[in-house]
Amino acid sequence: MDRLLLRVNWESCRFDHAILPRNLVAIPDFLLPAVAIRARIPAMRRFFTGMLLGLGVTSALFTGCVKMGPVTGFHDEIMPAFGPQKTSVSPAAARSASVPQSSPQAVGSRSRPGRAPSASAPQSSRRPGEPVVSRASSQSTAQLLRAINLKIDMVPRGRHGRRVVRPMSPRFITIHSTENYSADAWKHSLALKNGALRAHRRPGGNRIGYLIWHYTVDDKVAVQHMPTNEQGEHADFDGPGNRYSIGIEMCEQRGSNRDATVERAARLAAYLMYRHGIPLNQVVPHYHWERRGVSPPHKNCPHFLLENGRPGAKWRAFLGKVNYYYRSLITELLAAR
Repeated sequence: MDRLLLRVNWESCRFDHAILPRNLVAIPDFLLPAVAIRARIPAMRRFFTGMLLGLGVTSALFTGCVKMGPVTGFHDEIMPAFGPQKTSVSPAAARSASVPQSSPQAVGSRSRPGRAPSASAPQSSRRPGEPVVSRASSQSTAQLLRAINLKIDMVPRGRHGRRVVRPMSPRFITIHSTENYSADAWKHSLALKNGALRAHRRPGGNRIGYLIWHYTVDDKVAVQHMPTNEQGEHADFDGPGNRYSIGIEMCEQRGSNRDATVERAARLAAYLMYRHGIPLNQVVPHYHWERRGVSPPHKNCPHFLLENGRPGAKWRAFLGKVNYYYRSLITELLAAR
């Protein structure tokens, strides 16, 4: 039998046996297992020592991170400089500032395009569908309201046209003409408050026995008669025109400036679009709403903005005015942010 010599490979801890000449000192076969175990001991010692050292270093690093706490300030430094909103505050000033995000001076607030910027007032105070109003938007809308010359002269709650209050989330704006050639906006407001505008109450028809709408506009003023979150009686009885739309009546009393009345109504419609998030294609004439049980079902109203009793070029021109004032308002709001 050839004699074997045990060779130890320290890197891989493998043990090889090589066939040797007989004149060399050899290890008997029965001693090979003992010699192999003894040869493994230094390698195993180094292996377990390395494991213990690695565990100790890992434990020390983990303990140090826990004591040091999380790293802060990076997000606060980066966002003012690279955030989505432009700001006049320098990155250095933003790092040193501690303004709460609910403040009007807060840096890095986000707004959606086409909408009013965020405000410091809590959103829960708003009615559904109303935009968030900031100082800049308040100034812009105040300028538009001054141009409209909006006055508040409400019909008392619980009386006449408001004796039955039905909540509403407005989705449309309905434009009317009064076809009353002797009364301006204030006279119509007085008539509504006195209950002079009666209507026949019937199933499928007028629901309360009175006419009422939200605004009356003439060439000098716009008067509000009821809140925009209440249903009126001005369009289509128990239909969607009354249940979901804000009614605007344009006066046409003798001697008035009709063009000025139309401009004022367009400004008011643009303001209401912004306030309630109503799109332009949902600004409609009274003609839009079908009146069941009445002939003709579609009323020629507002008659001086229709052509042959139907919407045409005049109505499109009116919508162009509304869109112009609405876009001007949104542009001012975006520039003021």
